[in-house]
Amino acid sequence: MLLVDFLRKGIAALEPLYPTAEARSIVLMLCEEMIGTKNYTHIVEPQYQIDKKGEQPLAEALVRLQGGEPIQYVIGKAEFCGRSFCVNSSVLIPRPETELLVREAIKIAGRIQRMRIPYGKSAEPVRILDLCTGSGNIAWSLALSVPGSRVVGVDISEKALAVARSQNFSAELKATGALAPTFVAADVLDTEQEFNYGSFDLILSNPPYIMEKEKPQLRRNVLDYEPSSALFVPDADPLLFYRAVARWSERFLSPEGKGLTEINEMLGPETRAVFSDAGFSQTDLVKDFYDKNRFVFYMK
Repeated sequence: MLLVDFLRKGIAALEPLYPTAEARSIVLMLCEEMIGTKNYTHIVEPQYQIDKKGEQPLAEALVRLQGGEPIQYVIGKAEFCGRSFCVNSSVLIPRPETELLVREAIKIAGRIQRMRIPYGKSAEPVRILDLCTGSGNIAWSLALSVPGSRVVGVDISEKALAVARSQNFSAELKATGALAPTFVAADVLDTEQEFNYGSFDLILSNPPYIMEKEKPQLRRNVLDYEPSSALFVPDADPLLFYRAVARWSERFLSPEGKGLTEINEMLGPETRAVFSDAGFSQTDLVKDFYDKNRFVFYMK
């Protein structure tokens, strides 16, 4: 089969689910991953022939995509902050908005690290806690971007933790001297449990925050395939995870520490109030690139 013919067929198959441009992007991504083509191969090589061995796997993958399964689950990976992360249906697919949280967190952690340089070998490492770590995309991004930092990721799901631990950045760890995060099984909603990992300079979280009543607004590929326990909170108590994050931060954030948590854009002031009511002296709403309330920054 010619590549151009498969692309035409694949795009047509996905157009009932996605806008044409997005359908094209998905099919090109599939081909790049499965048969090694580029997004311009069909243009510069219009007679490019797909190897017979590649036709059946592509056809099977296209059926999965037609069923609404996200391309990231089909190919087993997602791009985040310039790195490729393993993902499957046990974890959320990392979102571009969360990259903003990571970039800001890297700036904060980097400043803390530079302030400690004068202490030489006796300098304490930057300590970072990632609550509701999922695939570990936040934890790994911080650990790799701030070499020498000590990162702990927490999640209730053993399947999610298995994915987080499976991320393979061994070459980058070796090249930079960075330390792999430690991943711990714990229920974030159990705010008084024993947790013997000391205090942290930075606490990050991207907890479940989509209200049940928002389900009709979600695409099928999200609603039917991504883990609901990592997405949804009850309409009657949509801020329960933020109260828990605030309590973890009360217990484990160092006196000079800072926190950053992703939020539901519809509940910005209410979420900010959770942290101010918990006694944090500074609580700020931070907007994303769509000018929507996306994060709360807080400190003691």
